[in-house]
Amino acid sequence: MPMIIQRFLIAVASFLIVGLLAATGRFSLPPESAALKTRPGVELANSQCLLCHSADYISTQPRLSTAQWRSVVVKMQTKYGAPVATNQIDNLADYFARNYGVRAATNTAPAAK
Repeated sequence: MPMIIQRFLIAVASFLIVGLLAATGRFSLPPESAALKTRPGVELANSQCLLCHSADYISTQPRLSTAQWRSVVVKMQTKYGAPVATNQIDNLADYFARNYGVRAATNTAPAAK
């Protein structure tokens, strides 16, 4: 069977499956079970970042420095339109660095002997 016919049939099948799923009911995502760490700055992070990202997504990011987190927040604001006020960028970067960054690893209590 020619490749173009295969692609056409796959496209039609995909369209029909999506149509059937949409016609059979509602789509629902499981409830969010994770939460950002309840520390100073969490309200800002919840209101600005959880609009697009899950807490799980944020908590599994690489451990970044404050400067690196700041770059991430600026990118979200300028490239993706995150509604972050410019005067809140440093506050968000500090929250993430303290709780999910390089600083978080150094702020842990010493291991018991």
